[in-house]
Amino acid sequence: MSGKRRIVGARIFDGLEWHDHAALLIEDGRVLSILPDDALIDDAETVHAPGQLLVPGFIDLQVNGGGGVLFNEQPTLQGIRDICAAHARFGTTALLPTLITDTSKVTAAAIAAGIEAKAARVPGFLGLHLEGPHLSIVRKGAHDPSLIRPMETQDLDELLSCAAALGCLMVTVAPENVAPEQVMALADAGVVVSLGHTDADYKTACAYATSGARAVTHLFNAMSGLGHREPGVVGAALATGTLHAGIIADGFHVDPAALGIAIRGKQCPGWVFLVTDAMSTIGTDMTRFTLNGREVFRNGGRLTLADGTLAGADIDMISSIRFVYETLGLPLGEAIRMASSYPADVLGIGARKGRLVPGADADFVILTPELRVQSTWIGGQRAFEQN
Repeated sequence: MSGKRRIVGARIFDGLEWHDHAALLIEDGRVLSILPDDALIDDAETVHAPGQLLVPGFIDLQVNGGGGVLFNEQPTLQGIRDICAAHARFGTTALLPTLITDTSKVTAAAIAAGIEAKAARVPGFLGLHLEGPHLSIVRKGAHDPSLIRPMETQDLDELLSCAAALGCLMVTVAPENVAPEQVMALADAGVVVSLGHTDADYKTACAYATSGARAVTHLFNAMSGLGHREPGVVGAALATGTLHAGIIADGFHVDPAALGIAIRGKQCPGWVFLVTDAMSTIGTDMTRFTLNGREVFRNGGRLTLADGTLAGADIDMISSIRFVYETLGLPLGEAIRMASSYPADVLGIGARKGRLVPGADADFVILTPELRVQSTWIGGQRAFEQN
């Protein structure tokens, strides 16, 4: 038998529209087509998914950990493997392991591990997200203020030198500690620059978007808010069409009303897209862990430092989709796009990720009608299957 597979019985969402009575045909890790389910493909293995939903795999651009592993504490190839495997259980087929502000030594180890993971073709590994250390002390959130600092020439050179080797590199920076010329250099090298942990005003955020910033990190959190006389970074994110905005949909980081307002008010072509900001707790029964030598406590879906500061999120991607679908009432297709095609577009990889179109990677999720993950497929291979 050839390497072709034909998945039948599910209602298929290709990222744009739903297909009933259809089959997904894949081969060699790629999508060949979506065709009628009664089409005869003699040399294809048939996979049955009766009554299920088949949707593009989820893409998470901010994942601090999972499966008991925090990337800051285990910036290694094995750490990346464990994080990717943990999130595959929840439908994530591609992610950026995210390093929270840390020492130069830990940052260098994380970059080396990312390059190694790309070479090893770790299933689910897409690249890295470096969230800091070039942030604002005023909007530090759970980041260790003693490690926050300006971007120096050496820092810029190191980022530029590793960008191509990583494949995808996203960096969160604050205008307070990064110059427009540095943002421009990063953007010209293909790095996705995201504004976050910043108290910048509206005009400054817009100017940095003009310099090449393409996104905003966890909208509303750790940034200047939307005021009627000073729109802040939140206002810039919503009013500037070139900026995309990641958002945490757990009901704690952003009130559902504000989340809905942001989605409805976002100027296109930039999108509001889902991120989990997940920590090591995902897929475990952990009640606490350590970040930069400080204890983080897990309680009722919240992760906080001892002083109550939110420290990442305790949510996975399929739960985020259910939240915006069930709580906000978004159409299911739009909720899925927020976790698949939109983040792919942020990274500029929409031709091969986030949509089930001919030639795209065969990354998809089979869901129950209740939106529970039945199986996760990466490159046409099962990465997870629910017993």
